[in-house]
Amino acid sequence: MVMAEDLQCLKSIALLGGLSGQVRVSSQSLGKELDISPQTASRRLISLEAQGLITRALRADGQYIVITGAGGDTLSKEYADYRSIFEETAGHTILKGIVIDGLGEGRYYVSIPGYHRQFVGRLGFEPFPGTLNIRLSPASIGIRKKLEGHRWIPIEGFTADERTFGGAKCLPCKIGEFPCAIVVPGRSHYPEDIIEIISPAELRKELNLRETDSVTVEVAI
Repeated sequence: MVMAEDLQCLKSIALLGGLSGQVRVSSQSLGKELDISPQTASRRLISLEAQGLITRALRADGQYIVITGAGGDTLSKEYADYRSIFEETAGHTILKGIVIDGLGEGRYYVSIPGYHRQFVGRLGFEPFPGTLNIRLSPASIGIRKKLEGHRWIPIEGFTADERTFGGAKCLPCKIGEFPCAIVVPGRSHYPEDIIEIISPAELRKELNLRETDSVTVEVAI
């Protein structure tokens, strides 16, 4: 976990342009920016570099710093936390990601009558026999984790044809104007950055979505 002091230092470097490329930063100027001594500023830079959040290069005209991908992800997570706070006051939470090929678990659930009846009865729509799979952006992964505390709609397990089918849970949401739901099988092994969406519409067709296209999911809270 990145310490608050290091995070503040990382943010200051980003504001100076460190996310878009190399930026010349001295310990003296950074210390002045953070209202700390140059020695303390230098220690924070060393800490950020040790954590892989920045890279530094010393040249004749000074010290040049670039924020790494890991550093950018750290800032994105911090931004997502604040965004989630303020968007929750507006009554919704936003998840962003890209379209990917699916793992097929949601499609499997939709196709079985015992699940299908529950989707219709509890979500209020007839699900299209297929799913939209989304790989979340780094900023949205933390938001997705927080959604675990929301009230998901349970899909009960059952027995049919001498087989036992496990339960699942759904979280109603929207993509554009289309009603949807995030589906999570009870024994899912999904990576934390992937969500699977069911909807009454064939979303790929209706929204003209292709692999790696960006998509935004709105969850009411």
